Amino acid sequence: MTAYLANHSWLGWIFVGFFAGLIARALTPGKGPSGCIVTVLLGVGGAIVAGYLGEQIGWYRPGQAVGFVAAVIGAVIILLVYRLFAGRR
Repeated sequence: MTAYLANHSWLGWIFVGFFAGLIARALTPGKGPSGCIVTVLLGVGGAIVAGYLGEQIGWYRPGQAVGFVAAVIGAVIILLVYRLFAGRR
């Protein structure tokens, strides 16, 4: 699994995921899913997305950890995609 916290504990995933999700929400104003758990999932998902895209582009090797900034960028991408599809309802 390629993610920011591949070598850390689940508590580290929650901690960094929460802050990455908070920053992503601050960078993308507007209505979106809310709550602490959703924020953590957003940040962790952002790290996973950043790791996958980074591998596809060639920035990361398989299994290499991505940085916090990449996790935030991945979370912003998730929020933008969510808003793209949620806006069509």
